[in-house]
Amino acid sequence: MRKLATALVLPALLLGANAQADTILGIYAGGQYWDTSNSGNFGSGNGTQGFNFADETQNSFYVALEHPIPLLPNFKVRRNDLTTYGVTTLGSDFSYNGIGYSAGTTLNSSVDLTHTDYTLYYEIFDNDLLSVDLGITAKQVDGLLAVRDATAENSLDADGWIPTGYAQVRVGIPATDLTLYGLANAVSIDDSSVRDIEAGIEYRLVDSLAVNLNLQLGYRDITIELDDLDNIYSDIQFKGPYLGLEIHF
Repeated sequence: MRKLATALVLPALLLGANAQADTILGIYAGGQYWDTSNSGNFGSGNGTQGFNFADETQNSFYVALEHPIPLLPNFKVRRNDLTTYGVTTLGSDFSYNGIGYSAGTTLNSSVDLTHTDYTLYYEIFDNDLLSVDLGITAKQVDGLLAVRDATAENSLDADGWIPTGYAQVRVGIPATDLTLYGLANAVSIDDSSVRDIEAGIEYRLVDSLAVNLNLQLGYRDITIELDDLDNIYSDIQFKGPYLGLEIHF
C-alpha cells in the first residue's frame, strides 16, 4: 500500500509544476441521484457466495474548491452512498467470518460500502473546449458486509483507506450549451482492484458571471474486487444511469 501511495503521489507532484491555476476562486457543489443494478459475491477465508442483489437508488454529493494559487492543488470531497441487499439459498456449505452455514440454508445479505472521496488535483488544461484534471484520491470506506440466517446476523467491518488515481476530462461542444465529460478513480494492487468510472453529458441551464447551473445525465460503474483485505474477499459491481445537478459560484 505504501508503494502504491508513493507511485500516485510523485506523479501528482510533478504534474503540479505544469498545472494551470484558476484565474479566480471557484466553488463547485453538486449531487447525483443514481439508479444502480447490483451484482457480485463476497466472503471470507474459504470461498465467496453469490447473492441476488436488489437494484437500489444511491445518492452522491460533492464540493470542490479551485483557486488561483500556482502549484497548490485543488481540493474536492465527495460522499458516495453505496448499499444493497440480497438473498440466496445455499447450494453448498458456506463459511463466513468463522461461522458455517449448511447447504439449503436461506441467507440474507447486506452490503454497505458507503465512502468519502478526498481528491487533490491539478488543472492540466482549462478552457471552454477542453478541460483535463489529474490527481490522486483517498477513498475512506466506512461500511460492512453481513449475512443473516433465521437466527442471527454475522458481519465483517469494511473500514479503511484506498488510494486511487484520479482523472477528469471535459469536452465542450462548440456553439451549444452542451459538454461531454468523463471521470475515473482507479487502482489495482496485486489481486485487489477498485474502479469508479462515469461518463455523461451536461447542459448549461444558467450561465452568468455570478453563477452557473448545470444539469447532468450520465452512467456510472463502481466495481470493488478485494482479495484478503482484512479477511474480506469480494467482487461486487454497482452500475447504472444517474441524474445530477451542479452549481458553480
